[in-house]
Amino acid sequence: MTHATFTFHGSLNDFLPRASRHSTLTRPLGETANLKDMAESCNVPHPEMECLTVNGLSVGFDYTVSAGDDIHIYPLGAVPPAVIALPLRPPYIGKPRFVLDTHLGRLAAYLRMAGFDTRYKNFEDDDVLAQIADEDGRVLLTRDIGLLKRGRVTYGYFVRELEPAQQLIEIVRRFQLAEHLNSEGRCTRCNGALHPIAKAQAMALLPNTDSLQFYESFYQCEACNQVYWPGSHYERLQALLQEAVNTP
Repeated sequence: MTHATFTFHGSLNDFLPRASRHSTLTRPLGETANLKDMAESCNVPHPEMECLTVNGLSVGFDYTVSAGDDIHIYPLGAVPPAVIALPLRPPYIGKPRFVLDTHLGRLAAYLRMAGFDTRYKNFEDDDVLAQIADEDGRVLLTRDIGLLKRGRVTYGYFVRELEPAQQLIEIVRRFQLAEHLNSEGRCTRCNGALHPIAKAQAMALLPNTDSLQFYESFYQCEACNQVYWPGSHYERLQALLQEAVNTP
């Protein structure tokens, strides 16, 4: 049986068994030797891959692996300067829009508060999540490696952090979201866009407004009419975003 060698670089080693990390793996060639399929058989999902080289030359996912090929796979931010990388997917244009799996509810709320269009439900079938990511052109954020491997997923990322606040920092840095931050946010309940409303209008819509008298800025969801103001949750979010933007 013939073989090829695979070396995964940088953060892609997160997906490998501990004993196999930062080493060269020898993989047998089967009846079909599609590079994408062989790489993913090592448990590394294709959306995490930024550049593939075979014998020093950049190739695409559809490359057919041959015996003796020396394959190196790089994540975003780890591609050697000397490599002219063949794009593996079309560039994502504009402000990122997200879809999150069921394990990331608090992160979904944070992203909405930060102004990002974020699809999320307490439960959504994996087939539906992959379909939404594909048809809506959304970035899939997940803690499920198998979901991230699905062929319909073009843009995606495996969230490493476990604590929601750290997950937000991770995503802001990974997708360079600082330039897209929106002070008005989106509705944490339904993802609707928020628009400013007058204080008097907000007070008429809210019960028990005594504690809100010192707030001057109020927003209302265009979809479900929920009213928001910059309370302690907003201040916590701003601190997290500043940490994400300012810390190397």
